[in-house]
Amino acid sequence: MAAGPSFAALRRLIREEGLLDRQPLYYAVRVPLTIAALIPAIAVIVLFDSLWVQIPNAAYMALVYTQIAFVGHDCGHRQIFRKPFWNDVLALSLTPLVGVSYSWWFDTHNRHHAKPNQIGSDPAVHYDTFVFSQRQAGEKGKLMRLLIRFQAFYFVPLAMLYSVHMRFTGLRFLLKQRPKYVAVEVPLLLSHFILYPLLVFSELSLITGLVFIAIHQCLFGLFLVSTFAPNHKGMELLDEDHGLDFLHQQVLTAQNLQSHRFADFWFGGLNHQIEHHLFPNMPRNRLKKARLIIKKYCQHHGIPYHEAKAPGCYWEIVKYMHEASAPLRGRGTRESRQPSPRGEP
Repeated sequence: MAAGPSFAALRRLIREEGLLDRQPLYYAVRVPLTIAALIPAIAVIVLFDSLWVQIPNAAYMALVYTQIAFVGHDCGHRQIFRKPFWNDVLALSLTPLVGVSYSWWFDTHNRHHAKPNQIGSDPAVHYDTFVFSQRQAGEKGKLMRLLIRFQAFYFVPLAMLYSVHMRFTGLRFLLKQRPKYVAVEVPLLLSHFILYPLLVFSELSLITGLVFIAIHQCLFGLFLVSTFAPNHKGMELLDEDHGLDFLHQQVLTAQNLQSHRFADFWFGGLNHQIEHHLFPNMPRNRLKKARLIIKKYCQHHGIPYHEAKAPGCYWEIVKYMHEASAPLRGRGTRESRQPSPRGEP
């Protein structure tokens, strides 16, 4: 009898191909280039006070911030250095640039990886202002139900405020939870909130500076949400007693976005979400090759392996969220009308 699918067997295949090996040359080029991409944005702020020049510059700077955040993400998963300490040092050194708490992200993101799409355990499927199942919709209070019934319509506008949410939530986490690097991270985080407005308002007029900050921060939030929202939203939601092994849980709750040069850049490798969830410490530039092995393995063993196309996936997410809130608009019931996860066998 043929052996059934196991994560150990899949991991052996991945190791044999050397896909978990460190990639020092790749990151020695990627990290400095990503940080250096801030230089043109800063130069434009210093050299031009024109609103019409600063609007596209704000969009460009939001894109660079997103790419810097991906470097922090890779550090958190220990993809860059072999020793965790040096990954943490690099990630913390980015804090004054983007103003996001690394310790908060590390805690939240690792809890998500441990139990993806698991109700009650995954923070990525628990928000005050959104629901991802009709059961969640039914559990909200009366006031939130009135709001969430239209969640599909405010999803994108609220995503623009995500950068603000990260800053406040991260600072609160540092002050309440007192994580390992709190004594270092709080001053680094505060330095961002001093240096960033100092740069903007020392070089730009008040109106131009305010418009720049508004566009920059809104697009930074929107760009970040656009990179992680397609990864799990609309896929299988699990209860605590789901009974799935690690391999099935990680594959069934995630989806990939079809790979091409722009997608690999825009998503920072996270368009290979299935591979990333199975092997979170795999260097970003090895995910594409790993996909060929993992997809073939899943197909051989009859494990659904879902891939979608961008930008069509965003429309699917909005439709799914609209369906999840259907009972709050008087359509269907929680028992008889459930949104259909795209990862279902």
